Amino acid sequence: MKLVTAIIKPFKLDEVREAITEQGIQGLTVTEVKGFGRQKGHTELYRGAEYVVDFLPKVKIEIGVADDQVDQLIEAITHAANTGKIGDGKIFVTHLEQSIRIRTGETGQDAL
Repeated sequence: MKLVTAIIKPFKLDEVREAITEQGIQGLTVTEVKGFGRQKGHTELYRGAEYVVDFLPKVKIEIGVADDQVDQLIEAITHAANTGKIGDGKIFVTHLEQSIRIRTGETGQDAL
């Protein structure tokens, strides 16, 4: 099992969710986060004063999947979240040691 974590632009969330659902993957966790990568923030003008926005709003999506679903999930997220501009985000894949469904006690891939 793998845990796929994607950091994307907030306005791309619905497109990514639809793409994930089309792959037959059920369940995801979404968190509103702030951060920066190579773009290192930007400056904005507000009421005549210029200020620096260091941390940009992003959305973090976490999905637990079986090993054989990882590649299609990554492709779906990449295609749906891509704008072609800086700040599109990143995808991280980590090994998922164990998963347990609290309600039923199912473990492993059955819990996903």
